[in-house]
Amino acid sequence: MSKPRTYTKEFKEEAVSLALRSPSIAKTAQELGVPVPTLHTWIKKLKSTTPVEGASNGKPSMAALIEENRRLHKELKVAREEREILKKAAAYFAQHQE
Repeated sequence: MSKPRTYTKEFKEEAVSLALRSPSIAKTAQELGVPVPTLHTWIKKLKSTTPVEGASNGKPSMAALIEENRRLHKELKVAREEREILKKAAAYFAQHQE
């Protein structure tokens, strides 16, 4: 039976930080050699234990900030893909214009 791996606090914090900046948590976990469910657990713990300073004053919670960050990463990815398509279309039409 294999012994469970242990990770340092610093490693966990850096892994969570990378995962939250990455468009894919699963890809980050694979790159770091950490099981995907383990990384998800670390993220959930961060959400539940890290209050945002002044959260009671109408500022968003850490969980809300994390979710907004993930949503914005997805939107950015779509915008970049659309821009590339438009660049190719513009080049095509410029080439075939007489």
